[in-house]
Amino acid sequence: MPETIHSLPDGAGLKVAVLTARWHGEVTARLEIAALQTLREAGVAEDDILLLEIPGAYELPQAASWLARDGSVDAIVALGCIVRGETPHFDFVAACCAEGLIQVALESGIPIGLGVITADTVAQAEARSGAHQGVGTKGGNKGVEAADAAVRMAATYRALERRGATS
Repeated sequence: MPETIHSLPDGAGLKVAVLTARWHGEVTARLEIAALQTLREAGVAEDDILLLEIPGAYELPQAASWLARDGSVDAIVALGCIVRGETPHFDFVAACCAEGLIQVALESGIPIGLGVITADTVAQAEARSGAHQGVGTKGGNKGVEAADAAVRMAATYRALERRGATS
């Protein structure tokens, strides 16, 4: 029978940074509230959460890279909102943000939950931030999904480290 390592949302003992972009602040505030609630529910202690306000989604990889090099966190939750406009700017910012965050995660080994909404309209962004279901509701908030993913990946990495130490 193959060995199975389950990805459980166990945040006990994890230090987690939540990076929240200021652009579309009403949307990102809902993402942040939901992410914090999800981290607490997963067992991350209040004192082990670092909140950072970041200018925009383009700057999220820069902040994540600094934190990864600093070594002070076990996981990062990146929250932002990019709404399509009339120019290609949306495409550049969205691509740089996503590619930058995955590059940081792969190079550093620090899991990063991607909670950056990319939407054609503000209404779409609001829907993906739980605006119509109440803040923090599961299934309708990318902050919940990003925080859950970051904790599950960090817990998986811990399990793999323990496995390596006992092999």
